[in-house]
Amino acid sequence: MPEKMEITRSWREQKVMLKRRFAILSDFDFEYKDGKRESMLDRLSTKLKKSRAELDSLFAELQTY
Repeated sequence: MPEKMEITRSWREQKVMLKRRFAILSDFDFEYKDGKRESMLDRLSTKLKKSRAELDSLFAELQTY
């Protein structure tokens, strides 16, 4: 099982950073409902044409800025 990353940035900060980096993303892409995290991640993965592993790496990278 992969080690959990330490979250140093708020979700709001991460959304802003991703929207700046990928202009095709909208607020709808980040819509999150309790228990539906996977749906949101699948939506982001599809829209950005990235695998879930690539998406996880992208979120980990955001923590280093």
